[in-house]
Amino acid sequence: MDSRDLPDLLRDAAVRATTAVGLAGVAIIHAIDGVDKWSETRYMFWMYMALIVASIITAGAVLMSRSRLPLLAAAGVAASAFAGYVLSRTTGLPNATGDIGNWTEPLGLASLIVEGSIVAVVLGTFTAPTGPRHVALPAR
Repeated sequence: MDSRDLPDLLRDAAVRATTAVGLAGVAIIHAIDGVDKWSETRYMFWMYMALIVASIITAGAVLMSRSRLPLLAAAGVAASAFAGYVLSRTTGLPNATGDIGNWTEPLGLASLIVEGSIVAVVLGTFTAPTGPRHVALPAR
């Protein structure tokens, strides 16, 4: 390993750790909110459970692989939860229109922040420049 690779390795480790912690946050938030869904709208409860499982599996893949594919999957999981929240607050979901317009629910806001952060970190990783991060100034 070349010492010039160290910053890239550290950045990759930080991105993967941040993404995995964010996915854990998504799982925890939906586990807390999912308790009420069992008696309110059963299919939403099962959607929450699927999101929790997807978050946990994807977090494991992000941590255990050097591939960029699990990072894309993490962004997809987070973006799907974000989209579900937006749909539930705008058009509503089948048999679940009680949250239309309820944009200030604390767990929902926390979820949006965590999900948006995951997407931002992953997109930032894919758009960040690679290679040397310093430019040699010309000699005078």
